[in-house]
Amino acid sequence: MATPQPSPSSSSSTPQSDTHTSQLQQQQDPKPPTTRPLPRFLENDPARTGYDPSLKWWLNYFKIITGQFTREGVEHYREDRYKANEARDCGRCEADRAYLFAYSPTIRFLRDKVTALNGTLDETNVVCRRCPARVAEDGRVVRQGGGFSPDHGILICANEMRDRGHLEDTLAHEMVHAWDHLRWKVDWMGGGNLKHAACTEIRASMLSGECRWTRETMTRGNWTLTQQFQNCVRMRAIQSVMARPACRDDVHATKVVNEVWDSCFSDKRPFEEVYR
Repeated sequence: MATPQPSPSSSSSTPQSDTHTSQLQQQQDPKPPTTRPLPRFLENDPARTGYDPSLKWWLNYFKIITGQFTREGVEHYREDRYKANEARDCGRCEADRAYLFAYSPTIRFLRDKVTALNGTLDETNVVCRRCPARVAEDGRVVRQGGGFSPDHGILICANEMRDRGHLEDTLAHEMVHAWDHLRWKVDWMGGGNLKHAACTEIRASMLSGECRWTRETMTRGNWTLTQQFQNCVRMRAIQSVMARPACRDDVHATKVVNEVWDSCFSDKRPFEEVYR
């Protein structure tokens, strides 16, 4: 599978007129953090969750609406339905991906900017797949909408996409990561410097449209009128940094995001302004 390849000069580009190099080229953390242990995930137990995979799906659905499932059981049921509908979800995702590459101004703009850095993003390395979700022992549900890998390209989690608009936001988010990588060679895992991850997550959430007011209000029910956009970007960046193995906890993630906030939140490249 073709992958976006950094241009030779991508890690030595000239910063804007401020002293900012998007924090993507800056100093190492003085003490690399201790890696957190991986969470333990739960397997379905019908006696505990109420969900019995041997029953017809509609019988299990009836049990959900009548309150006979635990929250964990609902998640296991949802995951099995995603498996059953995988071909349908991926087909819809691929059709929407093709539409966005042809007609979305944001996606076409970012694709052109990636191309200008000697990278390539197309149907060969922007792929739609089913992404499994897991229920952690502490009750958290671990799921994702997409991801970027400098070695493989962009993953869109077809089963998590609500509609074409959601896919557009997710794809734009990951394309900002691709542009950042080609321009600055980001340390994605944060083994040496979590500031890289914090900065690119701030920029991706800011520029993708996923934190615009209509998305926050209509989809997430957040009707805050003051600092809504900034709070959304900060929260999503902290959550993403917490997913890095090198991040100790939410306090560590918040500290790193705050350290790079001013410079990275003011950096709109490759756009001139926040348009979405």
